[in-house]
Amino acid sequence: MDDIVKQAMAKWPNVPHCYGWLALDARGNWRMRDEAAQRAGASGDRLTNPALVGFINRNYQRDERGCWYFQNGPQRVFVNLEATPFIARTDPRQGLMLHTGQLMPAIERVFLTETGQAIVQGREAVAQLDDRDMAQWLGTLRLDGQAVPDDALMAWLEGGAGKLVLPYKGQAIAVEHIDSGKVEQRFGFNRTPVL
Repeated sequence: MDDIVKQAMAKWPNVPHCYGWLALDARGNWRMRDEAAQRAGASGDRLTNPALVGFINRNYQRDERGCWYFQNGPQRVFVNLEATPFIARTDPRQGLMLHTGQLMPAIERVFLTETGQAIVQGREAVAQLDDRDMAQWLGTLRLDGQAVPDDALMAWLEGGAGKLVLPYKGQAIAVEHIDSGKVEQRFGFNRTPVL
């Protein structure tokens, strides 16, 4: 957390929290949701100012309820999550990077939903893979030690047999099924925080 944020929290400890105004989309973009966007259920305008995005990234955290927020000075701005608390992107040199610019912690578990979204977990970080990286990522998977043709992957997603693994940084990490409707509960986060 930035020092300026800590100082503001000490100076103004009782500022009301903010809900519904900030969102994280499934590609790792921060979105400002004004009143019109909130009424329409729209994603809002993408934030592009590097200084603002960097400030949000550095001050992004989780509360005891599993709600993610950006500590904006003394105020918590709770975040609506389109997918998971983090979005991961592939980097050819470093592996998976989180949307916050941090390296994804060592992957402990990998999941695929019935609709083909990939979710990785490393320590406390739970990240859905950016859909723009899915084709490359899927091409690395192995089913019973072999490359996975599309039809075999579809069969596996529908409950088919076989051991699906992700070769990653010298490991062979087992890929598990997860129902997309159970992701939030399974990982203990809240996609739409409310007061």
